[in-house]
This record gives sequence, C-alpha cells and structure tokens, in this order.
Amino acid sequence: MRILVIISGEYGRRHVANIRQHQPSRWQVETWQAPALFPLVIDYPEDYLPAALPPADLLLSFAEHKGVAELLPDIARMCGARGVIAAVDQESWLPRGLARQLRGWMEKMGVGCATPKPLCSLTEIDFGVTRRQRLRYDNHWIAEFARLFGQPALEVTVDPKTRLITAVKVKRDAVCGCARFVAEKLVGVSADKAEEQAGLLHHHFPCLASMGIDDDFGDTLLHVSGNVLKDAIGEQVKPYKRIQYIAPGTRSEE
Repeated sequence: MRILVIISGEYGRRHVANIRQHQPSRWQVETWQAPALFPLVIDYPEDYLPAALPPADLLLSFAEHKGVAELLPDIARMCGARGVIAAVDQESWLPRGLARQLRGWMEKMGVGCATPKPLCSLTEIDFGVTRRQRLRYDNHWIAEFARLFGQPALEVTVDPKTRLITAVKVKRDAVCGCARFVAEKLVGVSADKAEEQAGLLHHHFPCLASMGIDDDFGDTLLHVSGNVLKDAIGEQVKPYKRIQYIAPGTRSEE
C-alpha cells in the first residue's frame, strides 16, 4: 500500500515516525509538508499545492490547520488516492462542519473518507465523531491501515496467582505510538492498578490531543483518548481484579 502523509508540525511528525517504525514491509510511506499559513478563504488551491505529488492509495492528513482539509480533494486527485483519513485531535484543525463537507466531497469523488475524532477511535469498520455517535465506512485502504493503527487493541496476560501483568501484546497501536508505550510499562503492574496506571502513562507519553473542552464530547479530547486506552486495558484485566464488597459497619474482600 502506498501512503502519502500530510504533516505541518510535531504532531504529524511523531505519527509518521511511529508508522514507519512498525509498518509492514509492503507499505510505502511518503510525506508532504503543508504550508504554514492559509487565507480565510482559499480561492486558488493550486497556489498552495506542489507541482506534483507521489502516487498514493491512501492519504493521511495530520495537518494542524483547517486550510489543509479544503485542499484534500485536490490532493487526492493529484496522487490518485482511493481512501482518506483526516485526523481530528483538535476541533480547530478540522471543525465538525468542515469534516462533514469533506466526507461529502470525497463521496462524490468515489473516495472513502474517515474523520476520526479522536484519531485513536478509528477501527477497521468505523470511527468516532461524538460521544454517542460512530460512523461506519466501507473502504479497503482505510481498513488496511486501521488493522494496525487506530483504536488501541491489546492482549494482556495476567498471572492468576499474583494478579500481576506478565505481558502485553499490541494488536493495534494508536497512530502516535501511545498504546505501545503504555503496554511496555504495564508489565509487573497489579490488575487492580492497571487502568489507573494506563491513564497516567497516556498523559506522560504525552498524548497530543486537545486539552480544551470539546462540545461533541463535553470533555477534552485528551481525556477521551485516555479513556479509550483505559477501557481497552480494563476489559482485559477485569477477571483478575479484586472485588470489594461494602456493607454497613463491615467490609470484606474477595
């Protein structure tokens, strides 16, 4: 699979570094550095595009300016992309209205488009857009990427006697590499403390999603992203956690 990644800052560079480090050998990854400044209205897209771009099956946008989203249809035409993933880890980079427009533009072109909010909500069949809404998609190229990068999927091994984590296998990493970072540091942690520790490690990575309150979630995207990872860990360690029962005047543990 040929992948073209649009970047504009450290956010995108870190994503690309993690993809390149763990990508299958059959993937080819190229990058394009987007312009830093855009006008309020882009009348002539060609003024902000290079003369040529490498051919690509999948276009990834990790740009930190909404002006890039307006260029994505033209970029997709130039490189021949059949799938587009535009990350929404900060509302100002791809506002919800523009994200809807982008999906519509791409649909008219016959190009699959996913706008996961946050980026680590992407799976092989759908992606998040609000607290209660996920959108399904049917696109081979997006799904091929999401098989390895997107919503964290982990396989946790716990010693039933000590209830300590002995191994964590990363089946699907976050695009930024956060899930792999957390997995490596959870070995030796008690099942009781695994979720809390995963949340702390997620912040220490650090996650680069927005720290401002997002209206679609009523929370920061950083916290939403952290909860996605904590839930993935929590489901795995649940059978090994100590359950506490509290009754008036007494307390027993099982």
